[in-house]
Amino acid sequence: VKKGIFCLCMTVLILGGCTLGGVSLKGKEKLAEPDFVLTYAENQAEDYPTTQGAYKFAELVKERTGGKVEILVNAGGMLGDERSVIEQIQFGGIDFARMSISTLADIVPSLYILEMPYLYRDSGHMWKVLDGEIGKQLMETMDNTDIVPLSWYDAGARSFYFRERSVETLEDLTGKKIRVPESALLIDLMRALGAVPVPLAFDKVYSALETGQIDGAENNWPSYDSMRHNEVAPYFVVDEHMRIPELQMMSRSTWDILPEEYQKVIVECARLSANYERSVWKERVDISRKRVIEEGCQEFLISDEEKQKFLAAVAPVYEKYCGDQMDLLQKIRNVQ
Repeated sequence: VKKGIFCLCMTVLILGGCTLGGVSLKGKEKLAEPDFVLTYAENQAEDYPTTQGAYKFAELVKERTGGKVEILVNAGGMLGDERSVIEQIQFGGIDFARMSISTLADIVPSLYILEMPYLYRDSGHMWKVLDGEIGKQLMETMDNTDIVPLSWYDAGARSFYFRERSVETLEDLTGKKIRVPESALLIDLMRALGAVPVPLAFDKVYSALETGQIDGAENNWPSYDSMRHNEVAPYFVVDEHMRIPELQMMSRSTWDILPEEYQKVIVECARLSANYERSVWKERVDISRKRVIEEGCQEFLISDEEKQKFLAAVAPVYEKYCGDQMDLLQKIRNVQ
């Protein structure tokens, strides 16, 4: 059983008649002492949609267990980057986390298929896939791992943006130096499209765009806005080449010590928090897009006809990362 300093602090507050959230505890019914105090790792900032989803999850679990399960959310990468967090999840050093499929697929290769370029028609298509039988089957591929998958979170669609001029055709990408995270898949994707991938830390992108070290980058609207990349790369090209879902998950060693009644609560609250996170994400996208356009960002759309050329160009990427899953790939495309 995991208990934390939190419990001791609560006892001191109660006995001393101090306040919690501005409300005196003296003479009030004591809060239930938690049986489990668990940790949740989140690498995004406090106001980011995935972090807000984590807080909603913790709130729901506490409420539905009568305070018996306390989940402490550590935002802003306090518990490490995604790769170190996933290692800690595997041996039980961290109890919960939200993880990008890009990171998780290195451990569970069957998940690579979910981030293939130009795979989904739109966000509605992706959620039908993930919330349906295919999403369930892919979660089940983790049954023999140290990770328990809980629910799918949104991370939006990734598109290109450039410092000098827009890209409207496949040929326009040829030779363009595009920043990518340290992801083998994204590096291969850029090469397949004729661009030159430049792996670079996210916090270095602004200066790289400003100085011309790179011609462009790719990400979602909220990231583009929050890092103020629109100031140095005002041409946003909506090709939505990737939708990379994220997974809310927990350590199997933690799962195994929880009573069945708490396991059921966690699964249900994870699902509810995912619905909440998706709605917050949609609102954030709308706010970010509106703000940068008002500040002078120019938005360009890739035509459906041109997008078919992009899709044909990335065929080698499909073959490399999910060559033995082509039947599943077709099933995903066929979901209506």
